[in-house]
Formats: sequence, C-alpha cells, structure tokens
Amino acid sequence: MTVDTLGVGLVSVGWMGRLHSRAYRALPDHFPELGVRPRLVVAADPLPAARDQAVGRLGYERAVADFHEVLADPAVDVVSICSPNFLHREMAVAAAQAGKPFWIEKPMGRYASDSRAIHEAVERAGLVTSVGFNYRHAPAVQRARELVRSGRLGRITNVRGSLLADYSSDPDAPLTWRFERERAGSGVLGDLLSHGLDLAQYLVGRIAGVTALAETFIESRPRPGAGIVDRSAAAPGEHGPVENEDYAALLFRFEGGAVGTMDSSRVMRGPHAEYTLEVYGTRGSVRWDFQRLNELQVALDGQEVDGYVTHLVAPGDGHFARFQPGAGTAMGYDDLKTIEAAQFVASVLRGEQLAPSVADGLAAASIVEAAEASLVDGAWHDVARVDGRLTTDAAAPVL
Repeated sequence: MTVDTLGVGLVSVGWMGRLHSRAYRALPDHFPELGVRPRLVVAADPLPAARDQAVGRLGYERAVADFHEVLADPAVDVVSICSPNFLHREMAVAAAQAGKPFWIEKPMGRYASDSRAIHEAVERAGLVTSVGFNYRHAPAVQRARELVRSGRLGRITNVRGSLLADYSSDPDAPLTWRFERERAGSGVLGDLLSHGLDLAQYLVGRIAGVTALAETFIESRPRPGAGIVDRSAAAPGEHGPVENEDYAALLFRFEGGAVGTMDSSRVMRGPHAEYTLEVYGTRGSVRWDFQRLNELQVALDGQEVDGYVTHLVAPGDGHFARFQPGAGTAMGYDDLKTIEAAQFVASVLRGEQLAPSVADGLAAASIVEAAEASLVDGAWHDVARVDGRLTTDAAAPVL
C-alpha cells in the first residue's frame, strides 16, 4: 500500500460484491480526506460469468476462481468477503492468517461457533476489520443515538423492533442454501434479526438475556434446477424440507435495565423491507423505519408540538452532508455502504478499530445463540459476553 493507493481484493461477485466495489470507488469523491484511491486488483468467483463481470463491469484488473489467489496477492491490501454464509468462516480465518484486513458481510458465520473462530483468528493476527452492519450509518440512526446517549429521552424503558420482509414469501421459490441448516445456519435470526439486535445495542447498550419463539410456515420448497443459485428464481419440481425459521420473535433485557421486543419474517405478505426500531424513555421516544431512511420520528418533553414530529435528516446528521446539500434530498442504501467502506479504510490506515468489528459481529451472533437455546427449552438464556474491540458503545468515529 502506498500513501494514495489501496489494493482491493473481492471474494464473491454477487449483488453485495458489486455494492462493495461501488463503495470503494466512491471514496475519493465522498471522503477525500482519507487520501486514498482504491485500486480494484483482483476478484474471485467460481462462476465464469461473474469473473467476466468483475473485469468488464466493475473494473477489477483480473479475476480468478480460487479465493486463495486473492489472499496471496501482494498487491491486495484489504479484502471484501461477500460470499454465502457457509463459506465465511473458512475465508475469514484464511484472510486473518494471511494478514489481510477484511470487510465481511453478516451474519459473520452460520453459528456463533463460526463467529467465535473468526473473532479469535482476528485477535491473534491483531487486524482491524469491518462487519456489514450498514443500518448503523444512516444519519437518522446517528441522530437517534445522540438523543438516546445524551439523555434527552430520559431513562430508557423499552425498545421495540421489527424486520419484516417478503423475499421468501413465494412458496414456489427454490430451496436454495438459505433454507438449509448446514449451509445457512438459522433463518431470519441471523439474516435479519442480527441487524436489528446490533442496532438496539448500538443505540441503547448491551443485551444481557433473551427468550424466543420461531416458526417455519413454508415447510417445503421445490428443489432448484441446474444453475439456480439465488433466492428469487422459480424452480417447480421435487420438493425438499425447509430447515430453518421463517419467523422469529424475541423478548430481551438490556444490561442497563430496559426491556425490548423484536420480531422478523422473511415470508410476510405486504412489507418489502420494513425494518423499524423504536426507543422509548421517560422523557420522550424516537422511531425509525428503513423504508423512510431519511426521516426520524421524535417526541420529546417540552417540544412545541405534542406527539411526534418528523425530523428530515440534514447536514449535521451523521455523514449526510457528504452526499446531499440539504434536507429533503434523500440519501440511499448505496450511500450507507460507502460510509461503511470509509470506516473500514480509515480503520486500516490508522490501525484503529473504527468500523463495526468482528467482536460486534460475535456479539450479535451470541444473542442469536441464546435465542436458539431458548427455542429448545422455552426458557430465558443469558447472552455470552464478548471480549474484544467492540464499537457498540464507542463514540461515532471522526473520519
């Protein structure tokens, strides 16, 4: 790595891999003070069409089939891991052993045991990392966190969250790896609730105990035909069992005394990506919905209007000013990933953990682990404490 060039390697050229690539390319425009121009060196994917896309569309200098070639390339300074869940542990541990800082999507592993192995490998290597908890970076969430952590809402009493989606609502959608316990681990617990649980801890504090219920509503799906690898393609034919949950609901207690509820579905008819978080205190509350990314509902004691007012995010909220000049002109999902890329790159350049870390990824996985134990016996379970470079309670990094 030179002063102004950062060599990037990508593992898996799917939708998220393309998004990571665009985020790296956007850094000189939105975060010029980082002083780096990412160089897209090499991408790995087993599919020839994906490798062609990496070079022809995304701008990588070359593409390979084996991810080990990415890790072995001396021109690669950082690695993005955007592969399916069941490959994360092998790839992330290998990246840590190769001394390559990496940005990995969540869930970090199929199970908490996968996430612990990744965390331990990173701690041994002394690397900085990033985990794709992108909703943290929404300016509305940043404003909500300021209100919570400054005490403006008073003593926090309860949190309510919901992550409702329809991406698996078609019963004729194929039985891909996402529905297999061995390759995906849990269903919505890891895929969606890990996001909501991270947000709850980021705003309020550590979740210490949990009880849960879950259900699988579409119990079988058609086995996929040749070449079908994603969750959206239709695949009529022989059916196989769905091995993880379509729906889950949690009750939890925060270490500071507040309580919370959160539920999630991947088969809900109606909501497309209704990801909400509400925080209630003795002096007010805030509500945020991902589908209205640039708005925050705020109710505070003493405000002129009784009830909720809509705060449109504006310069001064998070990194909004880097993308738009004023309230009412919206940021988008890709912008959140650009902020995430900036935090990762800044972490690497400074040797300081600024981005959401693998310890944060393990913290979310530990809640899921406790929830899955509760599904077996119906009891409350303590959440294992994580030692490491947690950023949940850290001040928002200055980039």
